[in-house]
Amino acid sequence: MIKTYLICIICCLLGSSLQGQYAYFGNRGTIHFDKVTYTKARMRQLSNEMSSKMPDRGAGMMEYLDKVPDSHTEKLTLFFDEHATVLMQDDSSGTTATKRGTMRNRGRGGSSQRMRFNQGPNNKNGKVLYQNLKTSMADIQLDIDEKYLLSEPLDSITWRFTEEFRSIAGISCRRVNGATKDSLYLIAYYTEEIPVSAGPALSHGLPGMILGLVIPEMHIQYWATHIAYSNNLVPSDWRDKKAKSMKFGEFTDLFGRYMPRNRQNESAKKRILEQLVY
Repeated sequence: MIKTYLICIICCLLGSSLQGQYAYFGNRGTIHFDKVTYTKARMRQLSNEMSSKMPDRGAGMMEYLDKVPDSHTEKLTLFFDEHATVLMQDDSSGTTATKRGTMRNRGRGGSSQRMRFNQGPNNKNGKVLYQNLKTSMADIQLDIDEKYLLSEPLDSITWRFTEEFRSIAGISCRRVNGATKDSLYLIAYYTEEIPVSAGPALSHGLPGMILGLVIPEMHIQYWATHIAYSNNLVPSDWRDKKAKSMKFGEFTDLFGRYMPRNRQNESAKKRILEQLVY
């Protein structure tokens, strides 16, 4: 009888220890995301917007629409702990090539100017998003000919809860509808099983981790595919020591020559920030 009683006590203690360990590990780990961009739909929208202001350029974009794939999927990894998150391109995506693109605009005086940017799975070259959950600040590291580290307060988001649920990566998530202060509409699915108020693309402000994020206006979606708990803090070696640190406002002033004339206003700057974040 005494032996049976001792076995019961040991089992109870082990059970409590395992539960406590799971709750602790639930605060730290990695989440793999698929970022899906519906390329053709987004290009059609940009073409329509451009056509209303510059008909010739809008028509030019439509010529290439049939050659554009319907969607593009990018593999991302989110590192999280109680204090911060880091979102970066997934090294295991199977490719090491760096993609190089060019943004063109008519500069002052009508001359054609270019702003080159690099994107690749190498964490030192690709875009990295860091959010400090304690200070509500974000850092965005990107490569535009040179590396830049932009600092910006986390954008406030107003959330409205729904009674809709769906399973993402094997976890039940609740849907909420959100809007930024600049009226960008968001749809998020979060879980309280990971008690960290964060998510991809600097999303935050919910009582748990966001595992699904939809930005309808930009035709972009994020979906978690795999979750792994650990005892590690988020990595800090993603920062490039050669990156130029500046505020986002300083960045937009620096590259203001790439913005069309009469478009260098606060609304245009917020649109650039949205493009960098999402």
